[in-house]
Amino acid sequence: MHILITGAAGMIGRKLTSRLVADGALAGKPIEKLTLLDVSAPQRPDRVAAGVETIAANIADPAAARAAIGRRPDVIFHLAAIVSAEAELDFEKGMHVNLDGSRALFEAVRAAGDGYRPRLVFSSSIAVFGAPFPPSIPDDFALTPLTSYGTQKAMIELLLADHTRRGFLDGVGIRLPNIVVRPGKPNKAASGFFSSIIREPLNGEEAVLPVDESVRNWHASPRAAVSFLIHAAGLDGNALGPRINLTMPGICCTVAEQIAALRRIAGDKVASRIRRAPDPLIARIVAGWPGRFDARRALNLGFAAEASFEEIIRVHIEDELGGRIA
Repeated sequence: MHILITGAAGMIGRKLTSRLVADGALAGKPIEKLTLLDVSAPQRPDRVAAGVETIAANIADPAAARAAIGRRPDVIFHLAAIVSAEAELDFEKGMHVNLDGSRALFEAVRAAGDGYRPRLVFSSSIAVFGAPFPPSIPDDFALTPLTSYGTQKAMIELLLADHTRRGFLDGVGIRLPNIVVRPGKPNKAASGFFSSIIREPLNGEEAVLPVDESVRNWHASPRAAVSFLIHAAGLDGNALGPRINLTMPGICCTVAEQIAALRRIAGDKVASRIRRAPDPLIARIVAGWPGRFDARRALNLGFAAEASFEEIIRVHIEDELGGRIA
């Protein structure tokens, strides 16, 4: 099996690569080749049995997309994107990277012809939904995003569904929850504080909280996100049916509940490292996000996430901190 990952240098892309290398197979088939693509060349994994090719290219360039698809990958994980706050602040960049990049990739697959129909797993977002919300948002709730990022993701979902309906590719869109706790340094995502208020205190550093503690969101760990992607790659298309875009399971909690979970695990001293500093832009973006979902369709199809926010924190401590807290 040949696997292509776009956005392979990003956090989820790196973790997905590591998991695939460790497993050595996907959906029961040995991985013979990995193609890792990003605007900056992704790091080549160590101790890998499969052939690995790393490519520095912009997937929004039709020629780059055609070259990647010319290698005929069997499974494509399409993760390449810019994040929410950056897409909101720079409309043209968001449209180019997120929408134009996806369309170039889909068109390259379509143009390949000769019966070529790869499984394409697209990392969408719960930002495709917009207020007003019901108490629990069903999988088929109307796509009415309130940000440019959410709008771009919603448009890609529609394109993915149409390309699948026409038989050009075999698509699955997974709407990721807010992924916490993200390792490394903060990025430009509006949701970044959900991770930083856990990550920085655990590292012995101060974290800034830009929103009210009553803000509620839907969370899953990076480990769960990788499992979502892998499960989607092997999903039976007949079981999925014509509605190919799915909301992933997660944990619903407020910022206050996140901090309480941190306090229970790491103590008052760690939790006290969070400083409140309101940011009107972040607050406005987050206010338009949903907080609770009915993910029974994904659950019935075998997707699974953590059972509590404490578990999400423990996953971070285990995977990123070697079990140690500063």
